Amino acid sequence: MMKIQNITITSKVVLAPMAGVTDQAFRLLCRRMGAGIVYTEFVSANGIIRGNDRTLQMMRYEPEERPIGVQIFGETADVLAKSAEYIQRVVNPDLIDLNFGCPVPKITKKGAGSAILKDLPRMEEIARAVVAAVDIPVTAKIRAGWDISCINATETALLLEAAGIKAVTLHPRTTKMLYKGSAKWEMIAEVKSLLKIPVIGNGDITCAQDAQRMMAETGCDAVMIGRRSLGNPWIFQEINQFLDTGIEPLPPTVLERVELCRYHLEMEMRSRGDRSGANYMKKHLGWYLKGFPNASAYRQQLIRMQEAQAMHDSINEMIDYFSEHTDEGQIRPVLNDALSSEVSYG
Repeated sequence: MMKIQNITITSKVVLAPMAGVTDQAFRLLCRRMGAGIVYTEFVSANGIIRGNDRTLQMMRYEPEERPIGVQIFGETADVLAKSAEYIQRVVNPDLIDLNFGCPVPKITKKGAGSAILKDLPRMEEIARAVVAAVDIPVTAKIRAGWDISCINATETALLLEAAGIKAVTLHPRTTKMLYKGSAKWEMIAEVKSLLKIPVIGNGDITCAQDAQRMMAETGCDAVMIGRRSLGNPWIFQEINQFLDTGIEPLPPTVLERVELCRYHLEMEMRSRGDRSGANYMKKHLGWYLKGFPNASAYRQQLIRMQEAQAMHDSINEMIDYFSEHTDEGQIRPVLNDALSSEVSYG
């Protein structure tokens, strides 16, 4: 169990903020599958101040998603502080997370995201300004450093703790590495040994065993899952089970994967409307169907569909087919519990 200031997190695995992925439906699905915290897609502080409709829409959430964090990015302390004050007053999440870790050039070339790792005085100014602007906990996500000549994770983490940040997530790759090479977990261990606030480890966790190993090797308080949750939201359930019992989880069956894909589609349709939800879901289909028999043919068939009902019917046909032609058994009770949950979108 982890506490971030006054917030108790019952699961030791959390969902990473991911642009274009962690929308309301996906966050809620991951919460139902066992994620201890979920985060919005990162949102622009400038967009919040300007009242950009799309930016404001990205922060909409359901009470069932709590505890939820809104992650913000920007370049200047005053804009980030003003956006944080707005978020607390209007959106009222459980926490605000500062994005000092995004390595994408579109963000860093503006001086935001992990570009701030090159300017620690500006990082400190931002952290102190945002902490002073709100009453809810402020957390931060960082990387190992900008490049091999600028490895400063420990200095950065200590600076953030002193500025009032209540938890730090570390992805131990540099900005220049993007997602290549190996995450240096020993950096997480070093940061954890120096900080009193919770440290969340991120990077190269592909299964429940990896999560257990990261926690054992680094002492981190929780792990954050990003890309590995794509088409695989039951990874939260698997990690929780393995950490609690030591029993290695069974991989999801083909039937379970298609069932969860259908459920995710239904959630997107409820959240966005039928047609928009089905179109948005197309990016997820490749992740859910990866490794399937005839996966490419199924994916292309679904992606070409223009009507939500046709996509839903086609997935139902896949479920019927795999129910009849595999001997994998029925959907497991714990997954059935998640799939039986209903939600009303306002």
